[in-house]
Amino acid sequence: QVQLVESGGDLVQPGGSLRLSCAASGFTLDYYYIGWFRQAPGKEREGVACISRSGSITGYADSVKGRFTISRDNAKNTVYLQMNSLKPEDTAVYYCARQSNHYAYIDLDRTKYDYWGQGTQVTVSS
Repeated sequence: QVQLVESGGDLVQPGGSLRLSCAASGFTLDYYYIGWFRQAPGKEREGVACISRSGSITGYADSVKGRFTISRDNAKNTVYLQMNSLKPEDTAVYYCARQSNHYAYIDLDRTKYDYWGQGTQVTVSS
């Protein structure tokens, strides 16, 4: 069955860095766009970054542009989110998700994603 498993979340100080991983199984990763989302307590889940099938095209939310980088290694069935210059407002549970093949373009609308991981906690605090 389709599975997405996030890892790499941690407690980090402001200005620090983390790299999240999303391990995919049960489907051919190369065929799908993948997105990263996050949800802070009391807030709606928001899109953070999206990557095309080959990794040649990426898109980011304005709030993370220039600080976060999404990448993928299809041979390892893994998608990454490198997060630099972290701020307290980046604190959230981070999820990776598979975009439905009905779409296949850069989009951070969570309704276009059909499978989700369980999430990994990122806390930015001194």
